[in-house]
Amino acid sequence: MKRVRHLEIRAKRLVREAFAGEYHSSFKGQGLDFSEFREYQHGDEVRFLDWNVTARMGTPYIRTFREERELSLILAVDVSGSTLFGSHHLSKRELAAELTAILGFSARENGDKTGLLLFANEPLLFLPPAKGTKQILRSVREVLAADPVQAQTNLPAACNFLVRSVRRRALVFLISDFLDTDLGKPLATLGRKHETIALHLTDPLEKDLPDVGKVLFRDRETGHRTIVNTSNSNARMAYRKLSRRYREGMQRQFKRFGIDHASLSTTTDYLPALHHLLKRHASSNH
Repeated sequence: MKRVRHLEIRAKRLVREAFAGEYHSSFKGQGLDFSEFREYQHGDEVRFLDWNVTARMGTPYIRTFREERELSLILAVDVSGSTLFGSHHLSKRELAAELTAILGFSARENGDKTGLLLFANEPLLFLPPAKGTKQILRSVREVLAADPVQAQTNLPAACNFLVRSVRRRALVFLISDFLDTDLGKPLATLGRKHETIALHLTDPLEKDLPDVGKVLFRDRETGHRTIVNTSNSNARMAYRKLSRRYREGMQRQFKRFGIDHASLSTTTDYLPALHHLLKRHASSNH
């Protein structure tokens, strides 16, 4: 609870100082709501003529609409075993909790609802979109406390769940380290149905190994253990190449499916990357 309270204070300050305006300009309402009937004026859209009212009044009348501003924000957060990793003071899971708080309070400032999906090997918890601080703080608490029995990552299952369960078009932030090679069709389907943005959680040790001799590695998702001699320059170079190839392949998939994305690190200030993402998204929507 102390950690959640700290995140609440930090997130509210960041939203007040920086994010609320960018969130508002980046994400528009999802449609139009009927407003009223009024007499047709020169230049009005003919397709909005209402023939029943026109016949009753004896003069042309049109339907007018206003933008429906309210959005439903769904935070789909990966809580698989690999998200517990962090080489410095912050784990990927804690970074995900911070992002949950910042995005949740940004949505609240704009009068939007916030929902949460926690997933690992399968969807674990779904909180339908609702307004209010209580919903946001519960979401942050659930992200930090999640302890899945099966700790593997299954992104397709999460995507399929959202496509089936969230009927109305929503804004989905997919928050994950994306250590799942099988993104493919489910991610493309999610991107078509909902406005989807990927936030890729990273740690420097996943890109480059330090030279520290023989190290025992344990896969948090499968339990597999192996010893790696990090003093071997060929091993470090192979690791670096494999990591780069994986990231490039993932980014190609995001681009192919039209999904905006940003990489956020556990060790550096992630705010500039988040700012850049929101500005880029806002300009692409205008």
